[in-house]
Amino acid sequence: MMTKRDYYEILGVSKNATKDEIKKAYRKLSKQYHPDVNKEPGAEEKFKEIKEAYEVLSDDQKRAHYDQFGHADPNQGFGGFRSDDFDFGGFSGFGGFEDIFTSFFGGGRRRDPNAPRAGADLQYTMTLTFEEAAFGKETDIEIPREETCDTCHGSGAKPGTKKETCAHCHGTGQISVEQVTPFGRIVNRRACHYCGGTGQFIKEKCTTCGGKGRVKKRKKIHVKIPAGIDDGQQLRVAGQGEPGVNGGPSGDLYIVFHVEPHEFFERDGDDIYCEMPLTFAQAALGDELEVPTLHGKVKLKIPAGTQTGTKFRLKGKGVPNVRGYGNGDQHVIVRVVTPTKLTEKQKQLLREFDQLGGHQMHQTQDSFFEKVKKAFKGEHL
Repeated sequence: MMTKRDYYEILGVSKNATKDEIKKAYRKLSKQYHPDVNKEPGAEEKFKEIKEAYEVLSDDQKRAHYDQFGHADPNQGFGGFRSDDFDFGGFSGFGGFEDIFTSFFGGGRRRDPNAPRAGADLQYTMTLTFEEAAFGKETDIEIPREETCDTCHGSGAKPGTKKETCAHCHGTGQISVEQVTPFGRIVNRRACHYCGGTGQFIKEKCTTCGGKGRVKKRKKIHVKIPAGIDDGQQLRVAGQGEPGVNGGPSGDLYIVFHVEPHEFFERDGDDIYCEMPLTFAQAALGDELEVPTLHGKVKLKIPAGTQTGTKFRLKGKGVPNVRGYGNGDQHVIVRVVTPTKLTEKQKQLLREFDQLGGHQMHQTQDSFFEKVKKAFKGEHL
């Protein structure tokens, strides 16, 4: 049987990490390994592992049990107990053990099922063109999410009726079961399975939502994408996640961006890079080029004697900073292109040029090769 990894190790946080640190680590990793974004083998299993770790460590009660018992079933080792003797509340048997532990030592508090709870966060992946990411845009998106049922207004009960007090737990949400064990008589309190621990029962359910109080809908949301957003970054839209429970706040929507590559430009942060071809004559004699940028065409002066690979900077012609700190720069790298098809006249002119400047060129070459020879002999250059 495989041993499960430590939840803290999965999220990359310490055992003393705060809830905010745990949530921050989860969001970072879930974005990295989400199946909609990461298509590598094993990414989906990694995402499930991250989600499982977060579900435990983000819940105070589950985290406390995990810190004490790890992945082990806390019911093992108590003679006469079996997992089917108790209703464990849906998580690794911890619900049943909590009641037993409470019976021995007192204290402990079950979460109120009717207390307000925040809704779940949602994630949406959006593809942008290179220019849309650079300059931002406003658009409408549609996301599938649960909405409060318009028929019953979230109560789950048929209009004209209301929830009734559960007759099995008398509205407490809990029932007690006595168990005789080697330790003596133990009273095990667990959530009432008739009402789900709410203490209330819907006799006549809403026909629209089936008693859930929610229905699946496609929600249209207007989104303003800031200029300078980059590939892999995400935008938080507060309150547009799943609705809360029992009056709790709604979750948030996180939009993860995928930026398509550009055929001419490459981006590094807020800076833009591109290459421009030069003829031998332009490089040798100098010229003025017309260079395309995200902000329109600009003139670039090429000095005489420019070598291939020389980089020029166009200040402020890059991408706007997503936090509003001005624009990046555009870097233009020139490449001298050697012609492959020459006429006889062109060939003759190049031979004449070589002969006219040959003495100077050969001196430069001889000096270079002398340096190489000295380097191999261990001499100083």
